[in-house]
Amino acid sequence: MSALILALVAGAIVGLALGALGGGGGVLAVPALVYLLHLEPAAAATTSLLIVTATSMTALMRQYREVAWRTGWLFAIAGLPTAVAAGIAAHRIPAPALTAAFAVIAALAAITMLRDKTNASPGDRDHADDRGEGAVATATRTSTAKALSAGAGLGAVTGLLGVGGGFLAVPALIATLSLRMRTAVATSLLVIVANSAVALTTRLVTTPTALNWGVLAPFAATAILGAWDGKRLASKLSARALQRVFAIVLLAVAAFMLTEAAINTFR
Repeated sequence: MSALILALVAGAIVGLALGALGGGGGVLAVPALVYLLHLEPAAAATTSLLIVTATSMTALMRQYREVAWRTGWLFAIAGLPTAVAAGIAAHRIPAPALTAAFAVIAALAAITMLRDKTNASPGDRDHADDRGEGAVATATRTSTAKALSAGAGLGAVTGLLGVGGGFLAVPALIATLSLRMRTAVATSLLVIVANSAVALTTRLVTTPTALNWGVLAPFAATAILGAWDGKRLASKLSARALQRVFAIVLLAVAAFMLTEAAINTFR
């Protein structure tokens, strides 16, 4: 299969994940860029950040009415310093170690998704726990420490591994601030855009990378189109079913990457 077709297909899947689940784009994009399109891990991380930033911005434009803006900016601002620091440190870490760290994060995210009991069907999400802005503000005040801690952790993951962190942001927003699923998905997109843009800028300034536009352009194009349709997909399918499928794919990717890292380490 040609690189163009692989980039188009992988981009569509990444976009659908971001649009439907509010995360997961980067955690799928990096392995696709490394193993299917044969980019070096550092170049794949930088390329992934560019794709995720553009795709998340597209999805955010479609879902902006559902964003808890105050909460999202709290998470995002907390993550910016750690995203910068991790982005600077990333190029000093050996590729097998980065691959192993990525695989562990992906596996933990998948396990969290499989164990998560908070997601309801689309109809339930429309009516259950429909909180107003005042309730969100109260939750923010009472959970500020947790929110700042979670935001800083997400920023570090974004800067180090080249992923947006949405697959961790959605559970964190639900657990620490009691947002309903649909609001958490939309708010996570704001966090992803902020963290990814800062991490991308840091990488481009500190470790300039030649981008393969023959891969990047088609990948990003179909990812953006997929993100636009992701919300429509989420409204037709159970959020729980979507998460299960995504989690199983993540576990498979994590197992493959851990095996690859172990082989390269002891070779």
